[in-house]
Amino acid sequence: MELVSFLGSKEGELVNLADLVYVTVTNMLSNALFSIDFLDFEGQGIGKGLRKLITQEAELGVTVNLSDLYPILGGLDFQGIQKKRKEILGKFITIWENIIKERRKQDSAILVQRDFLDALIKDGYTNDQINQLIVELLIAGTDTGSMATEWAMADLMKNQDAMHKLRDELEREIGTDIVKESHLAHLPYLQACIKETLRLHPPGPLLLPHRALQTCQVMGYTIPKDSQVLVNMWAIGRDSTIWNDPLSFKPERFLDSSLDFKGNHFDYIPFGAGRRICPGQPLATRQVPFIVASLVHSFDWVFPDNMSSTELNMDEKFTITLRKKQPLQLIPKGRK
Repeated sequence: MELVSFLGSKEGELVNLADLVYVTVTNMLSNALFSIDFLDFEGQGIGKGLRKLITQEAELGVTVNLSDLYPILGGLDFQGIQKKRKEILGKFITIWENIIKERRKQDSAILVQRDFLDALIKDGYTNDQINQLIVELLIAGTDTGSMATEWAMADLMKNQDAMHKLRDELEREIGTDIVKESHLAHLPYLQACIKETLRLHPPGPLLLPHRALQTCQVMGYTIPKDSQVLVNMWAIGRDSTIWNDPLSFKPERFLDSSLDFKGNHFDYIPFGAGRRICPGQPLATRQVPFIVASLVHSFDWVFPDNMSSTELNMDEKFTITLRKKQPLQLIPKGRK
């Protein structure tokens, strides 16, 4: 609602949608973790440097590390990658270290469990353990949610027929009410739009690395024990032997389909599968459709400079995540 309200104040102005959604997603998570907002919609707040740190960490993640190719060099850190990672970790920690200090000063006997930090302190986690876990959750849960939302809105703006179908569904099921989480279960076309977006633009296109526990044979190839295995979800989602017309945005393909987000069908695993499936999947699959529905139901969106939908640039930029190369900039107009 804060996002919708802020966009209402920017009616008729050009906005960078990804930046505003990033603030919303980050504050959702920071409230679950610490019971505070990290950012405001002007990009200020104690977490104002967070996105830059996440981007730096992602860029390190795709840097070719000599120790991966020659394990004997593992402890030498010739390229300084581990040193840079430690520096980035230290900068992350400065964002919330005072919050942890203040929370630990509280009398444990009267400590009310308000958030995730309270739960970790109550269960005896050390500061090092808390810091590492919080960093991993923020890296995994902020940029990915805002990227998925940006791609969904870009796909809908590019495919106006789908936008009109979604808007019709929202008006039919919600009317003039605001979008609520309880509505999501009754919006199948919205869910299909999100699934189709994640098929075409998975935020983690290579999923997370896995390791072969033993030497095995896969489709005629020998995978040695301890090999790092990357699953190319981006390629699977665009495979013409699996998907009809794979490069087109067609949410309808999911309306009568049993494919879901739970990793039960290997044709569609944007969150991975098995015991190592993304633990943020239940949050993301509520958060992203909730935000997209609010944006579509509350506003009409217009391209700047009389640009047409066919001119919208859909190029991708890959680090560890799959970003939109040119940020989506649109003009909101409130809907009655």
